[in-house]
Amino acid sequence: MSDGTTVPGRRTGRLRTLVLGEEHPWTLISMGNLASTYSSSGRWKQAEELEKQALETKRRVLNQDHPDILTSMGNLATTYWNQGQLQKAEKLEKEVMETRERVLGKEHPDTLTSIVNLAYTYKSRGHSEKAIAMIMDVSALRSLLLGEDHPDTRSLTNVLEKWRDEDLMSM
Repeated sequence: MSDGTTVPGRRTGRLRTLVLGEEHPWTLISMGNLASTYSSSGRWKQAEELEKQALETKRRVLNQDHPDILTSMGNLATTYWNQGQLQKAEKLEKEVMETRERVLGKEHPDTLTSIVNLAYTYKSRGHSEKAIAMIMDVSALRSLLLGEDHPDTRSLTNVLEKWRDEDLMSM
């Protein structure tokens, strides 16, 4: 197993690369799927390498504002976050958020998710006030757009309460 030849995802990815080429959408999907598998099993370095490779290829062949590029950037940011590389995660998350805001608008669900992801990174880096303000903004927007009882709105309300309690306890 150490040479990777018995790992089905790797084998599929290699075959797709050989048959379809490294820039084919199905090859990139296979890379993303394998990176996701690595992430799910805590194999962060392997996930990071695949995510970087997929992102580099997508940047070469797609429009810079393409949703697939932004998704890949977000996935890589999550991998960085899970490895404790919070500055790298923050940089990518900011870029994803700003691009989605510009292309999709501030109220788009993907933009709001990007803001929440960045808020979590800010919180992890000790910037609680900034993180709480971001969550408050997204929570208010989701409440207006989806209603106060929507699961996404309620989830953010719970996060907000938890973070406020943590801040009070740390004083």
